[in-house]
Amino acid sequence: MTTAVREISVFGDAIAYFNEAADLLELNPSIRAILTHPSRQIIFSIPFQRDSGQFEVYTGYRVQYNFARGPAKGGIRFHPGVTLDEVTALAFWMTWKCAVVDLPFGGGKGGVTCDPATLSQNELERITRRYAAELVEVIGPDKDVPAPDVNTNAQTMAWIMDTYSMHVRQATPGVVTGKPLAIGGSKGRVEATGRGVVITAMDELANMGINAAKARIVIQGFGNVGMYAAKHFRECGCNVVGISDVTGAYYNEAGIDIANGITYAQEHHNLDGFRGGEKISNGELLTSACDVLVPAALEKVLTAENAPKIQARLIVEGANGPTTPDADRIFNDRGITVIPDIMGNAGGVTVSYFEWVQDRMGYFWKEAEVNERLEDFLLTNFHELRGMSERHRIPYRTAAYMLAIDRVVQSLMLRGVYA
Repeated sequence: MTTAVREISVFGDAIAYFNEAADLLELNPSIRAILTHPSRQIIFSIPFQRDSGQFEVYTGYRVQYNFARGPAKGGIRFHPGVTLDEVTALAFWMTWKCAVVDLPFGGGKGGVTCDPATLSQNELERITRRYAAELVEVIGPDKDVPAPDVNTNAQTMAWIMDTYSMHVRQATPGVVTGKPLAIGGSKGRVEATGRGVVITAMDELANMGINAAKARIVIQGFGNVGMYAAKHFRECGCNVVGISDVTGAYYNEAGIDIANGITYAQEHHNLDGFRGGEKISNGELLTSACDVLVPAALEKVLTAENAPKIQARLIVEGANGPTTPDADRIFNDRGITVIPDIMGNAGGVTVSYFEWVQDRMGYFWKEAEVNERLEDFLLTNFHELRGMSERHRIPYRTAAYMLAIDRVVQSLMLRGVYA
């Protein structure tokens, strides 16, 4: 249950940020009421048979938070601590993440209360297919487009796509994103979130007048997001001086050999024993000397306790909700720029959108084209966000929520409320 509790508290932060932006927009109370309630919450039982023949029952969820801008979009997580509150919170968050980068999606999220570590591959497949079968009437390329999340992956999406396709009697790759390339996945998807972190960071460094070649980067988390962010920062000429995972952090003022770090992490499945830098704690890494800090692991790691000690001039949120509201206020007072999660880590959902588009066309782009389009999408919207920040003299986070809320409200008002 620990994960669920953390996520619910993150939802409280998201609501606080939403309300602050809604106040500045002078949002109509009726519209505010609509936007703070999910459109649809689905709960169902998933009975399945173990390889041993024993039957068990799990609970499945899917929340479709908002459809004003298009089909719901969001991941599916398999975790014993999944709750309706958690899934609703994350669907709420996805609504604004899609809107801030101007994607034609609403927000969605789903989950199953199972622990994949205790299940065989065959058991996972049976659970996934039963979950998908329960949702056949409410998901689809024009309704709701799931994707991988915690403890789910490309294979999970392949099973969902196949189950849905069998029920509707036609191959429908656009029902999910994050699929294997062979059945309609997109090139560039794996690296997209980390690449997006770097795209926005490099643009902001230039805006701040910081020479990228002299920029020192610290990245907390060396999973998919942190690993590829480190790789692309190095390709841009930056000096990555700190990396970490659950086993600890590694700091090297002269710069870490990222290629070596990636190879080590892939071979050992973590960084434990890595010799590319001095081993320190994750807490020490966050407050170490750097120009750019990328929290790309857990939520709520930047708090009122460590915010006064942060040395970075720029923070780019690769994780969801890594900064508490109290820490955010301290950063604002100290003049530290924060690119918020709904902008900083939106590269993944943007390339998921590209995958959906390619599936619907039946025509697939080269990886260079995917990356070029990603940069265009992110920078176009980041520059609009920056303009709003400058006009209203507000932090990027508030500007991001204002931009996202305004886009959803425009769609809602133009469509009207069917009553």
